[in-house]
Amino acid sequence: MGKDKHGSFRWLLSQSGERRGRFIISVVLAALSMLCGIAPYYFVAKIVNELLEGSRDKGTFALYSLWIVLLWVGHSLFHALSTANSHLATFHTLAVIRKKALDKLAKMPLGAVISQPSGSLKSTVVERIDSIETTLAHILPEFTTGIGAPVIVLICVFAVNWKLGLASLITVPLGLVCYALMMFGYEENYARTVRATKELNAVTAEYIRGIEVIKVFGKAQSSYDKFAAAAKESAASFVDWMRKCNVYMTFAMCIMPATMLSVLPIGGIMAMHGTISAADLITAIILTVGLIEPLIGVMSYSDDIAQMDTIVTEVRSIIDAEEMIRPQRLEKEISGSSISVRDVTFGYGEKEVLHGVSLDIPEGGFVALVGPSGSGKSTIARLIAGLWDVTGGSISLGGADIREIPMDDYNDRIAYVSQDNFLFDMSIRENIRLGRRDASDAEVEEAAKRCGCHEFIMGLEKGYDTVVGSSGGHLSGGERQRISIARAMLKDADVVILDEATAYTDPENEALIQRSVARLIKGKTLIVIAHRLSTVKNADRIYVVNNGLIKEEGTHAELLEKGGLYSDMWAAHISAKDGGDDDVQDT
Repeated sequence: MGKDKHGSFRWLLSQSGERRGRFIISVVLAALSMLCGIAPYYFVAKIVNELLEGSRDKGTFALYSLWIVLLWVGHSLFHALSTANSHLATFHTLAVIRKKALDKLAKMPLGAVISQPSGSLKSTVVERIDSIETTLAHILPEFTTGIGAPVIVLICVFAVNWKLGLASLITVPLGLVCYALMMFGYEENYARTVRATKELNAVTAEYIRGIEVIKVFGKAQSSYDKFAAAAKESAASFVDWMRKCNVYMTFAMCIMPATMLSVLPIGGIMAMHGTISAADLITAIILTVGLIEPLIGVMSYSDDIAQMDTIVTEVRSIIDAEEMIRPQRLEKEISGSSISVRDVTFGYGEKEVLHGVSLDIPEGGFVALVGPSGSGKSTIARLIAGLWDVTGGSISLGGADIREIPMDDYNDRIAYVSQDNFLFDMSIRENIRLGRRDASDAEVEEAAKRCGCHEFIMGLEKGYDTVVGSSGGHLSGGERQRISIARAMLKDADVVILDEATAYTDPENEALIQRSVARLIKGKTLIVIAHRLSTVKNADRIYVVNNGLIKEEGTHAELLEKGGLYSDMWAAHISAKDGGDDDVQDT
């Protein structure tokens, strides 16, 4: 990670790839712009001195004026070209960084991603990376002109008269003292704004996503108070910081450019005593007018420079995060779609939730995982789906450890449907087509028909071209679920994992989906996590999970005969059905 500003800046440049040459071109053009910007001062001084000496040569004045115009045109042209090149390189670099961050999120274990608030991740990937633009696009060209120009001007002033050269610098230390006081406590103040902004993003996202629950349960005021507190802290973090800096910044910006406060009186005294000619005094005065202004421009980027290390560190916390290690090529043969789970342990953070789980799922078999809420069923399913890496033990597909199978290749073999499947803010057709990108419209519609989606889709205003809204918010939970299952059907993967996939459906549609799933799984390996035990009683094998362990296994009849936990759960399930509540979750 970036330990200092130089390290962070070097890392940013390392991401520019083949566009790094544009940064070099930008610096060269900025240097030419700087020289074209300084030279007119020389010709202005020449004109003034010619006039003081009584010259009336219009041709000479016209030539000097022409040079001034040409140099200022050159200054503007080179500056525009320099800025254009630096921005082209910068936007390419930001695109590379953002793509790497998003690619890393896809390769990180799911737990590492969902443990961070989505608002915080969005802030890093969008706002933080965007905020690099000002620094990266302007630092190189602006520093070239902002530091190079004053150095050249100062050399010229010292060449005219070294005493006036020193006099022109008198205001600089005073201004720098004010500037240093302004920057005191910068890291702590900036860190506070970062924390406050992240918290505001997270609370805002939570408030918007949970607005329905907030209204239903009458928590609007308390939820709004939480949002308001985060908004006030975010505003206060900036206002308090600016209040501390304003006085020092005002003095720094006023004192540093005021070179005439020292050059004019000292130069006047020297002229009175005859130690400097009028021509040299005027030349020095004209040159020193533009001495500090470029430095002020450089100082205006001090905030961006100071923030750069924090921003880069935050971005690299994603890009350099530990990822699920997978080979690039498949080097081990996969024989079929049987799955073997051997002595698997797994934990969220420090807490272990699976303790040596072992189970076998034959190719083409139908296996169910049941158990109380929080027992570890879904965790096992997600490990098999490759969303996390096991802490200990192994999971194999067709005799190959899944950690030895390339991620894309493994994902092609697995279709995973959970009760909280995500739909993107695009048409229903394109959401289903995500299962197989090259599927035709007819194939998409056939998948929808097979899982009971077609009728309700055709009832929508634009049918399959209806946009579902953010996270599928324009559809009901059951409708989203059926579209997710249609997407899995279209994928036609070797292994199908249904993690309480019918949780949001009514009994009529559940029966339809069950028939569709029966067609979907012909010749495939099926893993079902269910709380409605009646939906899995025909499974080839049922594993009862409790407290992160496999407590029982067998067929439905065998488990009932044992009279253990499954038997108790079945009795509770039948009792709930007899009572007319088919949606009671077993616990």
